[in-house]
Amino acid sequence: MLTTAQDLPKSIDETLSLLAGAGYIADRSLATVLFLSLTMKRPLFLEGEAGVGKTEIAKVLSQCLGRRLIRLQCYEGLDIASAVYEWNYAAQMIEIRAAEASGIQDRESLSRDVYDPKFLIRRPLLQALEQDQTQGAPVLLIDELDRTDEAFEAFLLEVLSDNQITIPELGTIRAEQPPLVIVTTNRTREIHDALKRRCLYHWVDYPSAERELAIVEAKCPGAGETLSREVVAFVQRLRDEELFKNPGVAETLDWITALMELDQLALDPDVISDTLGVLLKYQDDIARMEGSRINEILTDIRKDLDGVE
Repeated sequence: MLTTAQDLPKSIDETLSLLAGAGYIADRSLATVLFLSLTMKRPLFLEGEAGVGKTEIAKVLSQCLGRRLIRLQCYEGLDIASAVYEWNYAAQMIEIRAAEASGIQDRESLSRDVYDPKFLIRRPLLQALEQDQTQGAPVLLIDELDRTDEAFEAFLLEVLSDNQITIPELGTIRAEQPPLVIVTTNRTREIHDALKRRCLYHWVDYPSAERELAIVEAKCPGAGETLSREVVAFVQRLRDEELFKNPGVAETLDWITALMELDQLALDPDVISDTLGVLLKYQDDIARMEGSRINEILTDIRKDLDGVE
């Protein structure tokens, strides 16, 4: 449930505090570009590997600002009818039949009636532009844009640059206040420069060990210090193993949650082996890590952690 819309942060430090209050531990560079995006009313284009927290930023913004989150999940074949609007043809047909039954023959009048906004089915992009402004501009998440094709990218240019959409039968619909737009991509293909120029850009990298530990402590406070530190150190070391797909922050949180469900207070080679599927999503990666490699990494990280202490 949304709370009353909150004012936008007035500084980078306020932005950091706002995110931290909702459990999102951002580094200063991300907070800076987010603050500028909100201040300059420009879309924020976030690129990075899957699972590093790009989508989560939009959810956190919606939560801590008390704004509605409108999500457009992109996929191959996404078209305007699914992303923007389509006409309710069944209702229009009923309107036509009713007009014919009542003897109305004026075609122009009938055409105006069937293209009334009441017959419009509003999809996420149109919803974002028509949002009730008394609740504040919504957060519009355009997630995994790289899954769509270039034609849809081109369509987005009008939305991102002018905060408007043109519907041939109705004209141009423009937002009273621009939505707070977050665009994400996992970089499975390059996005055209024309779209990037309309946004502020930021590459979201894997977090440092210190920041990932802070994220774990914020999200999983019951994990305990030893388990939290060992899990973070283990995951950080895995990212140096040249795996096909490195674990993201989302997988770190899933893994430590799974270990807590198993009542683990610290890492154990057998439990690591049994739970690698929570952390790694490709069999080749799991096979690469199973066996003696797990013991080697666990021994190394414990030496490092003991050295820190």
